[in-house]
Amino acid sequence: MVNKGSPLYLFIGQDSLAKDSKLKQLKQELLVRETEQFNTDTLYARELKLPELQEKILCLPVNSKKRLLVIKGAEDLKKELKDFILKYSRKPYSQIALVLDMNYSEPRDDFISGLLRYVQVYRFREAVRLDTFTLSRQIELGRPAYALRVLNQLLENGERPERILGGLRYAWQKNSQGALAAKKGLKLLLNCDLDIKTGRLKPNFALERLVLCLCGMQKSFR
Repeated sequence: MVNKGSPLYLFIGQDSLAKDSKLKQLKQELLVRETEQFNTDTLYARELKLPELQEKILCLPVNSKKRLLVIKGAEDLKKELKDFILKYSRKPYSQIALVLDMNYSEPRDDFISGLLRYVQVYRFREAVRLDTFTLSRQIELGRPAYALRVLNQLLENGERPERILGGLRYAWQKNSQGALAAKKGLKLLLNCDLDIKTGRLKPNFALERLVLCLCGMQKSFR
């Protein structure tokens, strides 16, 4: 879906070459070549603060009708930034072309659904990296839908449940925030291990339940 005419763009997917090609096209269409470097800013969502984004949006173009502002990894935007962008999207500045670059999206994502009426959406190839590091990362970020997708693909590809569980245990011990979180998480991991070894639950179901519980716990500790 593309909302032609909007100065807001939403890129979703992991095909970096295709994204770069689209950005190059936007620069050619919107910017003056001689002043392109002065009218292009790239920000990274994970370390981005609201005042910095507001400052960049207020910057005027230099010898050009437009400025291009790109936010990489927009799925990692903090809540206050998402709230600001949702409000801004209803009445954006015409001289600012704002690109929200996401590597992936989750079903029923409130942020994306709130933007769809106001942005030009471009979807690129979206791949799932198949390893327990990616699974652990999605749990750490509290993203149950994407974490379950990674888990199910790992299992479908023949990864053994005990190896997945071992990877999750290692990551939780290394990355958990505080002693209370570590203790509660390790108890969930132990219970999952017992459920699998005693046959109380099928391995797939036990791991799915574990992932959902760990994601929920991460959200509660934020």
